[in-house]
Amino acid sequence: MRDAFKMRLNIVIWLAWVITFDAGAQEISQYQYWLELSSADQTYADRSAEIGRTEAFREFLGQGSIVFRESRGPVDALEEYLSANYRVDELTWESHYIDVSRDGDLGLTAGPYESRDRSNESDQYFFGHLVSVWKRSDRGWELMADIAAGIPGYLRLNVEPNYDDTRPVLDETAAPGTGSLEVNDMQSLVDADNLFGLSINFRGGQRALLRYGLESTRVYLPGMGPAIGAEASSVYGAYLDNEISTSNPINLTHMGGFLSTSKEMGYTYGIMETDESLDDSSAFRAGYLRQWRFKENNEWGIALEVLRPL
Repeated sequence: MRDAFKMRLNIVIWLAWVITFDAGAQEISQYQYWLELSSADQTYADRSAEIGRTEAFREFLGQGSIVFRESRGPVDALEEYLSANYRVDELTWESHYIDVSRDGDLGLTAGPYESRDRSNESDQYFFGHLVSVWKRSDRGWELMADIAAGIPGYLRLNVEPNYDDTRPVLDETAAPGTGSLEVNDMQSLVDADNLFGLSINFRGGQRALLRYGLESTRVYLPGMGPAIGAEASSVYGAYLDNEISTSNPINLTHMGGFLSTSKEMGYTYGIMETDESLDDSSAFRAGYLRQWRFKENNEWGIALEVLRPL
């Protein structure tokens, strides 16, 4: 009987070791993917400094990639940048935050940028935050989406990403095998995107983000620095309240996105706008890029949101 007890105890110890080892292996893989994306993003930034932003974009853009334009919203990036005569302002940036999916096939980078306009004698500089979505293909990491949130004033570029900043998001993400995670599909992500748009109208921006965001949600809005956690919801709500002065409802037009093969991370993009015919004084139109993480409660949660006025 004592031998049987010892055997059961050894099995329990062995299982605990296997679980601990497996969790550690997952952490190492996640960190390795994080390092790989960090390296790709830095190479992209270095190439932009060497050969110019336009040529660097042409090297890194993937099929189906989009960029946001001030008057048009999300547009086909390859069509935009492969135009023979297309040139953009000089852009320098550094990432201060990086996130990557469990399978290492989808990622996001964000950080401050400096743009230089040499089209006139003033040689004017602009500053803001640049958020980029990446997808891994056979030829490495490719840029899939690019959106900027400008701010007045000056931003320093002496920043570096830290894996510890990503850990809170990973802690809120469902573990492999959780509930409906394995049967997630792109439609579930689209449904979550549309539901959040409806929730803004019923709850207001702050309560909607509290309901559908993470505890570590990041928000990048024009005219201000990144807001993180509980602050993100209040800043997001205040921004929408300021932009939309009446009860004119927001209409969300989902235009595309991508789901990781591990099905716990995805992004959506499109346009949020009010009906201008109802009240021209409160018209609002902005492009959005939204990163999602699937939570332990079997719901999608917003990990990061960027708005760009159109």
